[in-house]
Amino acid sequence: MSMEQVLETIRNFPGVMELAPQTGSEHPEVSWGDHFFYYAPDGELPTNRQPYATIITDNYPDDTGSHLDLPDRWRLNIHVGRAQFAEILGFGVEDIDSTGVDFGVADVFFPHPLYGAYGWISVVNPGDNTLSRATAALLDAHLADQSRVERR
Repeated sequence: MSMEQVLETIRNFPGVMELAPQTGSEHPEVSWGDHFFYYAPDGELPTNRQPYATIITDNYPDDTGSHLDLPDRWRLNIHVGRAQFAEILGFGVEDIDSTGVDFGVADVFFPHPLYGAYGWISVVNPGDNTLSRATAALLDAHLADQSRVERR
């Protein structure tokens, strides 16, 4: 599936707020072309919490294992929490160091290279093997963010 198709799916969630830094914006250059998603029905960018999902299109200085510097590669990252993390990956966040993960394999779920211990999963170029589960996880993450916002 293309990144545009995944973006369209997320953009259809009610109350979604997308931050998509563009070339020349005030955001750090490394983030230009990336996408960050929040539940924010008022259309205001939250300043007190992290996004529930991101799409990253290039390597970050401390995050190069997914080889996003290669053509047509991008990575979907989703905050799923500890329980869904274990359900999707088959091991818990406490076992991340012992898994021998290859962060560069496409269409396979793996712990987020930096935030896996916090319940984040990732997939490079979601496709036939991961797209259905990734879409369900995105909706769950969106609803969880909505619930947190509404509790405040």
